Amino acid sequence: VEPNATIREIRLMFHKSYPQWYPARQSIKLDPKGKSLRDEEILQHLPVGTTATLYFKDLGPQIGWTTVFLIEYTGPLFIYFLFYFRMPFVYGLDERFTSSPHPVVNLACICHSFHYIKRLIETVFVHRFSHGTMPLRNIVKNCLYYWGFAAWLAYYINHPLYTPPSYGKKQINFAVIMFLLCEAGNFSIHVALSDLQRNGSKTRKIPYPTKNPFTWLFFFVSCPNYTYEVGTWISFTIMTQCVPVGLFTLLCFIQMTIWAKDKHCTYLREFKDYPSLRMPIIPFLL
Repeated sequence: VEPNATIREIRLMFHKSYPQWYPARQSIKLDPKGKSLRDEEILQHLPVGTTATLYFKDLGPQIGWTTVFLIEYTGPLFIYFLFYFRMPFVYGLDERFTSSPHPVVNLACICHSFHYIKRLIETVFVHRFSHGTMPLRNIVKNCLYYWGFAAWLAYYINHPLYTPPSYGKKQINFAVIMFLLCEAGNFSIHVALSDLQRNGSKTRKIPYPTKNPFTWLFFFVSCPNYTYEVGTWISFTIMTQCVPVGLFTLLCFIQMTIWAKDKHCTYLREFKDYPSLRMPIIPFLL
C-alpha cells in the first residue's frame, strides 16, 4: 500500500481480495477498540510508522440511508391515517369512518402529515449523507420506534373520547405558530448543512449562520436542526395536550441531546477555532 493511499482505496483493495465484504460493510481501525477511519483519511497522515497494522471488522449487511429514511418516515404517515379515518378494526364498528367533533384533531392530522412529508422531501432532495449506509439490522429497531409511536399517539389523538386542549383556540393557535416556525427553522438548517457538501465533498466543515434568520441559531448551538425538531414536537404536544405525544417528545429530546453532544465534541476535537459560545442543543444551557 502506498503511503499516500486513502482509507477508501484500502477498502477497495480489501474488497478486491475478499469480494464478500464490500466497502460499506468494512470498519477499518488503527486500534481494535478505536473509531473507524474515514474514507478520506490518508495513511501517511495517520499516527503510524513505516509499517501499519489495520484492523478489520465486518459491519454486516448494509442499507442506504436514503432508503432507511424513506421506510422510516413513510410508515408513520400512513399509520396515522388508519386512526384518523377510524378504520373499523381500530376503534370498533360503532365509530368507523366517523370524524371527530374537535377541529384540533383535523389540525393535528395536517401537522403530523406535513412533518413527515417534509422529511420525505428532504430525504430525496436535501440531505447529503457523509455515511452512505447503516447496518440492515438497525432498520427493524428504527421502524419499531417511529411506527410504534405514530400508532400510539394517533390512537389517543383520534380516539372518540379525546378531549381538546384546556385553553381552547388560544392554546391551539399558539402551538400551530410555534410548530410552523420550528418546521421552517429545521428545514433551513438542513439546507444550510447540505450546502456545505454541495460539491460532493465529505470533509467536515464548521457550519455558520447565513442571511436566513432561522440559521442564526448557529451562533448559540452546534445542532440547531435538533433544537428545532424538539421544538416541533413540543408544539405538537401543546396543540394536542396528549400524554403519549409528551412522552415521545421527551424521548426525542433525550436521543437528540445524545446525538448533539457527540457531534459537538467532534467539532471541538477537529476544529481548534470552533466558536466557544456554542452549546450542543440548548443555547447557554446544554
